[in-house]
Amino acid sequence: MAHIYRPSSTSEEKQSGEGELGEAVPLPTPLPKTQLAILLLVQMPEQLTASVVYPFVNQLVRSTGITGGDERKTGYYAGLIESLYYAVEAVTILQWGRVSDHIGRKPVILVGLFGVTLSIVSFGFSNRFWMIILSRCAQGALNGNIGVVKCNMTEITDASNMAQAFAWLPLAWATGYILGFLIGGVLSDPAAKWPNSVGRYPLFHRYPYFLPCIVAASVSTFAWIIAFLYLKESTHGTASKNRSASHNDDTQKSSVMWAAAIHDKPADTQVDILPRMLDEAEIASPVSSSLESTRTDFRSILIPGVMIPVLHYGLLSFIDQCMLVLMPLMYSTSRPLGGLGFSSNTIGLVMSAWSMLNGTIQVYAFPRLLRQFGPKRLYITSFAFFLITFSTYPLMGYMAKHKMEAGMWLVLCVQLVAYIVVYNTYSCIILYINNGAPSKDLLGATNGLAQTLGSMMRAVGPIVVSSLFALSLEKNLAGGTFVYWVMCTIVILVLGFSTYLPKSLT
Repeated sequence: MAHIYRPSSTSEEKQSGEGELGEAVPLPTPLPKTQLAILLLVQMPEQLTASVVYPFVNQLVRSTGITGGDERKTGYYAGLIESLYYAVEAVTILQWGRVSDHIGRKPVILVGLFGVTLSIVSFGFSNRFWMIILSRCAQGALNGNIGVVKCNMTEITDASNMAQAFAWLPLAWATGYILGFLIGGVLSDPAAKWPNSVGRYPLFHRYPYFLPCIVAASVSTFAWIIAFLYLKESTHGTASKNRSASHNDDTQKSSVMWAAAIHDKPADTQVDILPRMLDEAEIASPVSSSLESTRTDFRSILIPGVMIPVLHYGLLSFIDQCMLVLMPLMYSTSRPLGGLGFSSNTIGLVMSAWSMLNGTIQVYAFPRLLRQFGPKRLYITSFAFFLITFSTYPLMGYMAKHKMEAGMWLVLCVQLVAYIVVYNTYSCIILYINNGAPSKDLLGATNGLAQTLGSMMRAVGPIVVSSLFALSLEKNLAGGTFVYWVMCTIVILVLGFSTYLPKSLT
């Protein structure tokens, strides 16, 4: 973790009047634990409600009859359901970010949680394909939280504790995925699983996937209540950006100390110094800079320092979403067609176990790995593990088809471990994006742009990879494994583009 170098407060130093930073002692700023915990809580329902459908979405598609009884066509329609959420989110997420810059983060967060709750309940009552599509679109349109939460986290931290704070973000995502996969897998079609208890109620026969959806909605409702009562506003919009002179003087002194601390650190350790609070112009003239910062010109973020990390975030989102879609799709496909033939229960348990390990490891490992390797090397190395995650699919399919159960489960464990390593890339690229923002006033727009591209790529990913999966099976391309080799090729191309990322953070 990075450290703030604060001057000693002894009487001798005060009397010297030199204000030397040479006697400064490393002292990190304590994390705002309560507000950080609330932000992690309100972030979790997005992943929960998005992932709760994964264990049963393929069975749901087949139950609507839209595939005409052909299991190989499942991918086309399941991919459409998964893509539409992110497609609609991509259209609206940037506007939510810009709105939060003006009216504050908290109102947008509350609207997002409310929208998630309504849409997932609607999804549970959907038993026609068009109803499923409509509910998924509503969920994407009303949820703009992920970019806004990132902005809020940046605003309540500083360079000494930002890496530690953002290291907790994968835990929130992982917790959402854990609960989503577990709830979706265990509680789907409860009437068939527990005919003597839940099966007595006609509601669960008519709507077999309502129970996991209403449980997910209750978690989102709880998060809304906590946010409404305890979440503090981190920004008050452009109307309150003109701060008092004394506050600006304090900020100026803090920034000068930051500049000295950065220059005193060796070059190889400066990766810990995360996004600056103020640039040199703001230090020289804080009042005029504050007035100028009210002009939140969107064009000012269209610079290489922002666009290169944003493009990487989009590519990462695409490949990760493809991987996330392939997991339940391949796991649920019958063994004669190259899948593993898992039930929704098994899929939910496997994916929730992966999420649980992923979140725990990220919290404790990422800050240490960042200090040791630096953001660029850590990002590239972690991204390369995608090659393992995709190349293990055809091997598992071969083993399952030939009833090599022990080998199949061993390879599955290798795949899940590799996928855990991959998730270091998210924390790295988020730091790059925030580091590249021209000013604090444009953090919302910068993260909104990143999330817009990420949502667009997440919208494209499911329909592309699931269609390739279905096409590979229908045409028997490369023995039905063509989709996996295409994804490995894309990963290699993105690794080449990674060389354009900055070596360290400024």
